[in-house]
Amino acid sequence: MENQLAKSVEERTFQYQDSLPSLPVPSLEESLKKYLESGDMGTLIIINHFFIVKPFANEDEYKKTEEIVRKFQNGVGEKLHQKLLERAKGKRNWLEEWWLNVAYLDVRMPSQLNVNFVGPSPHFEHYWPAKEGTQLERGSIILWHNLNYWQLLRREKLPAHKSGNTPLDMNQFRMLFSTCKVPGIARDSIMNYFRTESEGHCPSHIAVLCRGRAFVFDVLHEGTLITPPELLRQLTYIYQKCCSEPVGPSVAALTSEERTRWAKAREYLIGLDSENLTLLEKIQASLFVYSMEDTSPHVTPEDFSQHAPFDAMVMVNIAHYVDERILEKEGRWKGSEKVRDIPLPEELVFTVDEKILNDIYQAKAQHLKAASDLQVTGYTFTAFGKRLTKKEALHPDTFIQLALQLAYYRLHGRPGCCYETAMTRYFYHGRTETVRSCTAEAVSWCQSMQDPSTSLLERQQKMLQAFAKHNKMMKDCSNGKGFDRHLLGLLLIAKEEGLPIPELFEDPLFSRRYLGQWAIVYIIWFSLDVRRNAAPTSNLSFVPHSGGGGNFVLSTSLIGYMRIQGVVVPMVHNGYGFFYHIRDDRFVVACSAWRSCPETDSEKLVQMTFHAFHDMIQLMNTSHL
Repeated sequence: MENQLAKSVEERTFQYQDSLPSLPVPSLEESLKKYLESGDMGTLIIINHFFIVKPFANEDEYKKTEEIVRKFQNGVGEKLHQKLLERAKGKRNWLEEWWLNVAYLDVRMPSQLNVNFVGPSPHFEHYWPAKEGTQLERGSIILWHNLNYWQLLRREKLPAHKSGNTPLDMNQFRMLFSTCKVPGIARDSIMNYFRTESEGHCPSHIAVLCRGRAFVFDVLHEGTLITPPELLRQLTYIYQKCCSEPVGPSVAALTSEERTRWAKAREYLIGLDSENLTLLEKIQASLFVYSMEDTSPHVTPEDFSQHAPFDAMVMVNIAHYVDERILEKEGRWKGSEKVRDIPLPEELVFTVDEKILNDIYQAKAQHLKAASDLQVTGYTFTAFGKRLTKKEALHPDTFIQLALQLAYYRLHGRPGCCYETAMTRYFYHGRTETVRSCTAEAVSWCQSMQDPSTSLLERQQKMLQAFAKHNKMMKDCSNGKGFDRHLLGLLLIAKEEGLPIPELFEDPLFSRRYLGQWAIVYIIWFSLDVRRNAAPTSNLSFVPHSGGGGNFVLSTSLIGYMRIQGVVVPMVHNGYGFFYHIRDDRFVVACSAWRSCPETDSEKLVQMTFHAFHDMIQLMNTSHL
């Protein structure tokens, strides 16, 4: 793969950017129709007819919503839609700036636990099982492969991603290195220092955290990347120095704070000593931050993690690249062991006082308290995988989504409103759209699975109908025909025009499902301080986890078809984060829940999902019974 990447001189990483189509504005009529048909609305009447306890709505509520939608479509909605079309004429991606602000930069909750995607390295599956005393050596090799990826990206030798022969947007890869989300009092900002070689100078240093201290060193020496033995020398120097001297103040822990508190602490830190700003800017501009721990893996607030403006698929891509290189090289460095005379790492020594030290203490305490409330379950289902589902003509991603719906239904006795990520990278600077997996067809199938009087053939037919509906939704969303982002655009246009909030967005049925996403918009609307609004603030932390927003009890995403795994926290307190990857012979799942919620249990949900896998395959054998 590396040779293929290195030899890819015919096409450059970003060469298709200018030719990508603009993000379309969907039809207003189609968006509102899909809104009514979505899992939030379309299942309402069905659920009521089947006498489910505590239905999402009764028929009178639903009819009222239909009337509100009709009035919106024929009135203010059409006017807002026309203004959105005008906006789209002047922007290749009418959503980009809004989405970055509303879903990421305006959010005040701590990024580290609530926003960032995290997962283990997959190397333990092959050449690198857990082993004491290997941290520095393995770290140097991991760093070297990451740096090679950076160099490929700088030289635009990373092939542009494609779906078939159709190129996909690669802009998010520009945000992978030398990018930092800098905290602001009301809104954060993105600092991006990455440049391709043809564009000019780019920073070439990395930052390393160890035992509360921070260091930087350049990864280029005399124009070439330093080697794993040279990286090992640098890491060893840092580690030995930190182990033989007192621990540092852990300034990096401040980044795990609520964003406004971190912004104020940062301003105070800079006010203490102007040199502190210089040190912070060195970290901001670094290619990335590498954190060395001297204990077994556990949650720590000191990894300086920030959520830059790219989706998890970017991290998955580089993680897969590194894993493939380690597999190819058998987990070893096979080159020269010579270590050149390169400068030692520079320590970044911050000026701090008692107030900053207290802020650091508070940041650690709040992070560790929140982290200790998180339950994460990871399991591998090995009875079968993609190979068998494809043989049965079942899309493997839809297979898992419907199994999850059935598992949630069995565990909680009701349908689970669900967000799944759809990518919109066919379009210029496209990111994500929302697929709502809890469809009327999915609910009808789940009910049939729990009804002893329903025949196996009928269950199979209902399941296939649910598959067809989900597959169509995913295709529509990927092709720019989803409705969630469209509705958000209409609301934000109204805000920019100084208009009252349209009735559609104040409909109780709307707010039940969109509470998290629209709480942010309302706060922007009225220019409120989020700390004065306890209820919206609790939801704000759940808006950006998967880019979905809203009051979804199931926040889900397919990570891919490689060995990479990760997870995010639930969107809501009584919800789950459910991330998975698919292979020929297995499904690997990671599920999160909050321990403080008595209703949820990630362990039980995963096991019931695995049970549903078996039930679904059994249904496909119905015709052979």
